[in-house]
Amino acid sequence: MIVQTSRFGQLVVDDSKLITFPEGVLGFPQQHDYALIQTGDGSAFYWLQSVDRPELAFVVCDPRLFVADYQVPVNSEELASIGLSDFEQAQVFIIANKVNGMLTGNLQGPLVVNVASRQARQWVLSDRRYGTRHPLMRLPEPVAMEMSA
Repeated sequence: MIVQTSRFGQLVVDDSKLITFPEGVLGFPQQHDYALIQTGDGSAFYWLQSVDRPELAFVVCDPRLFVADYQVPVNSEELASIGLSDFEQAQVFIIANKVNGMLTGNLQGPLVVNVASRQARQWVLSDRRYGTRHPLMRLPEPVAMEMSA
């Protein structure tokens, strides 16, 4: 599938990288179809790019890379809403943002993807130990380039 993006222009995306959120994601309930685009070889970060709106994309990552004991407490009925009977068949992502020199992650609103069907849902967790701006890592300071005469 060809996906138009505002950041990278047109991209050819393999159908296996397409994810459907039947209920949309928070703030974008009408946007259901997204492409998962890796940001670089070996990178832990991906772009979750809307296939219908070139300007709509989120940086996402696996939260367990930063919070080893992170868990998404969902019951079997909730999992069934995306065709899962076992959480082991899911991939979890969180949306990452840059805030004041830090990379933060929304641990309170995980994205859970059924790996087999590529159906997904965003949950809002009531567990208050997880915040919407959980610090993941400090970003490196930009290096100033010196001009030589």
